[in-house]
Amino acid sequence: MTKENAIKIFEQKQVRTKWDEEQEKWYFSVIDVIEILTESPRPRKYWNALKTKLKEEGSELSQNMGQLKMQSSDGKFYLTDVADTEQLFRLIQSIPSPKAEPFKVWLAQIASERIDEMQDPELSIDRALEQYLKLGYSENWINQRLKSIEIRKELTDEWKKRGIKEGQQFASLTDIITKAWSGNTTKEYKILKGLKKENLRDNMTNTELILNMLAEASTKDISQEESPETFEESAKIAKRGGNVANVARLELEAQTGKKVVTSLNAKTALKGKDTRQIGNK
Repeated sequence: MTKENAIKIFEQKQVRTKWDEEQEKWYFSVIDVIEILTESPRPRKYWNALKTKLKEEGSELSQNMGQLKMQSSDGKFYLTDVADTEQLFRLIQSIPSPKAEPFKVWLAQIASERIDEMQDPELSIDRALEQYLKLGYSENWINQRLKSIEIRKELTDEWKKRGIKEGQQFASLTDIITKAWSGNTTKEYKILKGLKKENLRDNMTNTELILNMLAEASTKDISQEESPETFEESAKIAKRGGNVANVARLELEAQTGKKVVTSLNAKTALKGKDTRQIGNK
């Protein structure tokens, strides 16, 4: 959840966004918005039909929209139709929905908050805290989650410094780290927890979060010491960093007799069906 790429929450529904520093504007995933407004089980089909309708009516709205790489439910990044705030306001007019007006208010709020955060960066942390509290997470879990965001940012900054490309290469290295410490790739981990679009880290227990942080922090520290020059070298370091957390996981499991990696997700935990730690207050 960085300023450049973030998941925004509207009525507990996720909207993928990307901040363009040069143009100083948000871009929103059109598919995510349509899914929220229409509650359609097939938002892509709805969007394709709407694009055809707009074109037939002589509107150039859909043609003027662009595409950006955004993370999909499988953890990989794909080109996704996006719209800025002004385009979304115009698009909403073409979608009959009782949620149209509250969504417009939400969009205006997002734009206003970004301007405030540019003046005071600490506000972005405060708002992330507020979002998690609204979803029902405990302050203890939130503190761990915010720390994990900081550590992830330090790692991705290190990768950028070593010439690693955002998107596929970031996803590949993340898979290596996750597999090394948990025994699962990101996709396998999400399947275990019964997740689709949801963020994996938002569905980790405190212990899972801590070990994931250890794996990513270890990878960053080793990379800084060894200054890898190729993706292949960074991949080997990612595995070593993940192994540091794997050693800790195996020792903890030996001491407690319990598996660390669990199928528990936030939806189940926050409903109070499980007492393990994903946000329970």
